[in-house]
Amino acid sequence: MPPTPAGQLAVPTLHRAARIEDAVHQLVERRLRRTGWQTNIVAYAGYGAPGWARVLCRVLLGRPDRRQGRLEKVRGWRSFATLPAKHVEVTIEAGGTTHTARADRSGFVDTVVKADFVPGWASVRLRVADAEPVEALVRVIDPEVRFGILSDIDDTVMVTALPRPLLAAWNTFVLDEHARAAVPGMAVLYERLVTAHPGAPVFYLSTGAWNVAPTLTRFLSRHLYPAGPLLLTDWGPTADRWFRSGREHKRATLARLAAEFPDVRWLLIGDDGQHDQEIYREFAAAHPENVAGVAIRRLSPTQSVLAGSLPVPPDRPSSGPVGQKWLSAPDGAGLWKLLRDAGLV
Repeated sequence: MPPTPAGQLAVPTLHRAARIEDAVHQLVERRLRRTGWQTNIVAYAGYGAPGWARVLCRVLLGRPDRRQGRLEKVRGWRSFATLPAKHVEVTIEAGGTTHTARADRSGFVDTVVKADFVPGWASVRLRVADAEPVEALVRVIDPEVRFGILSDIDDTVMVTALPRPLLAAWNTFVLDEHARAAVPGMAVLYERLVTAHPGAPVFYLSTGAWNVAPTLTRFLSRHLYPAGPLLLTDWGPTADRWFRSGREHKRATLARLAAEFPDVRWLLIGDDGQHDQEIYREFAAAHPENVAGVAIRRLSPTQSVLAGSLPVPPDRPSSGPVGQKWLSAPDGAGLWKLLRDAGLV
């Protein structure tokens, strides 16, 4: 990096991959705008508490969907055929107040706004120039709530067989979304948990890309999972590396939730096919006051091999920090029984 004149802040140099990505996007954007493509907003469910909300959305270039209104199967690759509208200003109307935010180089807006909200589900309005405004849902958590549910997605609520690269790519880019299978009993488990703990929020944390958020939202709704914000990440180059770290995304998100909701104790739900156990164990050791328990869905030997891990013998259950309730079962029905016996419902 060249020397910086006195009194000026150094501007970090983007990773080469990010610079190449930006150059390609700039070239494609010019051509698409000449053909009439305009900016539009994809809103994601956010969360917050009375007084503030985390608002999430993405600004993309697009055109009117001529297939709108037609019932057709959705292939995963369509979710990734997008082009971000970089550095676009977004106006956020929340609780009678107006805020502005600017999209980053990937078109994302992730910002916290101050406004008066009532616990439950609220909404904010998002606007950009030359586009129709959209509504973004916000899950407002009551300050009196002391229990929350944070769940992984891949192989915890949805059978995806990650991280085996070829199979993961097939599931993500090719497979019809209606062909995706739900993990047996997990939707019933979550519904029982929110019934047993009125007002408890449900968050879905995954290393998946924001591109698949609409697909995941439809999947969760179709299989009767409780509604809740998705906490995903952005694939592709960053300012300093080729790809984002999924593990760091999960660690950072857990730490953020602990800071934002210090009085909430989370039931962490995941599976033993990836790194959920390691990440949850670290979080439980660092923030024991924020963990009500850990529920691990145990994969079958075949599922473990497909997910790229070795199966754990049934007589060697995983364990967490001393004093933590660490439970493991192959499906939602088994986890419900263990949670009930442990006094978590």
